Amino acid sequence: MRLGTGVAVPGLRSAPDTANAIATINQLAPGRVFLGLGTGNTAMRTLGRKPMRLKPFAEYIQLVRALLNGEDAAYAEAGESHHIRFQNASRGVYNIGHEIPIHIGGFGPKAQALAGQLGDGLITGLPRGGTVEQALSNVRRGAAAAGRNLDEFYTSALVNLVLLEPSESLSSEGVVARCGSAIMANIHYLVDQFEDNGKLPPDSVMPIWDDYMAFHESRDESRRHQKLHASHYTYLDADEAKFVTPEIIKAFCIAGSPDEIIEQLQVLEVAGLDGISFMPPDDERHAMYEAFAKNVIERMRGPRGRQT
Repeated sequence: MRLGTGVAVPGLRSAPDTANAIATINQLAPGRVFLGLGTGNTAMRTLGRKPMRLKPFAEYIQLVRALLNGEDAAYAEAGESHHIRFQNASRGVYNIGHEIPIHIGGFGPKAQALAGQLGDGLITGLPRGGTVEQALSNVRRGAAAAGRNLDEFYTSALVNLVLLEPSESLSSEGVVARCGSAIMANIHYLVDQFEDNGKLPPDSVMPIWDDYMAFHESRDESRRHQKLHASHYTYLDADEAKFVTPEIIKAFCIAGSPDEIIEQLQVLEVAGLDGISFMPPDDERHAMYEAFAKNVIERMRGPRGRQT
C-alpha cells in the first residue's frame, strides 16, 4: 500500500513545511510514499481566496523537489531569499534517501502540461480535466518542452462512481444520495470558472444552469463562497438535490452494473489511465468502498492478484 496526499495545497503551507511533512511520512513507510500537489480550488475558495497561479505553483514544486533531493535551495519569503536544506539527516526523523514522486493536480491544459514538465505523475479529474487522451497530450507537450522522458509517469483521475443495484435507475433516490455530493462538487467548480472568466459549463449542465445560478446568487453574498463549497464531497445539500438529474449523473459519473463499470474502467486503462480515486459521501463511504471492492476490484484482478 502506498501513502500520499491527493492533493496538498501550497497556499495553505510553505514549501519547507510540505517537504518536511512528506519526508517524515517517508520515514514511516520508506519508498512507499508519493506527494500530490494542487493549486487548491476548494481549499482556497472557502477562505475567500483564489487558487494559486501556475507560475508560483511551479516555483513551489521546484523548491519542494530540490529539498527532497537533498539540495540547497533558495527560499524567498517576506522580500528576502535565503538558502535552505534538510538538516540532521542522521537523527532518523525523516527520510529523503528513498525517492518521493511528485504528482501534480491539473484539470486545465496548462496545469497538465506543468505535470509533464515538472512532475512524476498527473492527478486529473473526469470529465472536468477532459478525456484521458487530451490530458496526456498536454502532459507530453509539457515534457517535450522540458526535454523530459515520461517512461515512469503515473496518471490518475478523480472520478465519480455509482454502482447500481439490479432494481435501480439513475433517478432512484438511493443513487442520487450516493453520488450527489460528488456531482455537485463538479457543478461548484463550474460556478467558480464562470465567475472567474465567464466560461459557460458544458452542454450537459445547461438545462439546470440558470436555475442553479439563481439559487447560488440568492445566498448571502458575504457568505456565498462558503456555502458553495460547504458540502464538498461529504454530503448532498438538501437544497441542491433537485439539481442532480439523471442526465447530470450520466454526464459526470461512471455508473452502471459491475460489468458496465469494469468495461468503462478498462476503456480508460487502454487510453492511458493508471489509477482512479473516488469520494463517496460520508454516510455512504464504507458501504460504497466495500461494494466496489467486492463487485469491481476483485473481478478485475489478474491471475496473480494483480489489478489489471
